[in-house]
Amino acid sequence: DLSLDPDTANPYLVLSEDRRSVRLRGAPQELPAHPKRFDYSFCVLAREGFLAGRHYWEVEVGDGESWVLGAARESVRRKEKIDFAPEEGIWAVGLNWKGKNWDQYQAFTSPEMPLSLCERPRKIGVYLDYEGGWVAFYNADNMAPIFTFTAAFSERIFP
Repeated sequence: DLSLDPDTANPYLVLSEDRRSVRLRGAPQELPAHPKRFDYSFCVLAREGFLAGRHYWEVEVGDGESWVLGAARESVRRKEKIDFAPEEGIWAVGLNWKGKNWDQYQAFTSPEMPLSLCERPRKIGVYLDYEGGWVAFYNADNMAPIFTFTAAFSERIFP
């Protein structure tokens, strides 16, 4: 089971007490400065990262009208705004990003790639194969594929 790392959480993100869920709030929280914290981008990483192996986790998105999820390399920039893209060390998919393309799912490639899904997923499965060099996203309810990124991983990868 994965838990979220509060030291990485952007001040606009509120973690649940059990550190298994996150929500966006309208105003930033007063949080202590931390070198691991995302100061500008609305991101939080899991406490656990991976340097090898195959790993699967699920994220409940429910009826959320806007979300982004995926994996990031340990060295991802945290003190300035970043683009969600593999070149930045982020492999992610999402819905309704930046208030545009409403009801449009996207893979955060360069440029962003619209995705056509047969049904709205309530839970996303993420499968990381470190040595195989890919991160795949699925509708966890029926295991329908959403998108697969390929990459050559060379450092710890965090959900």
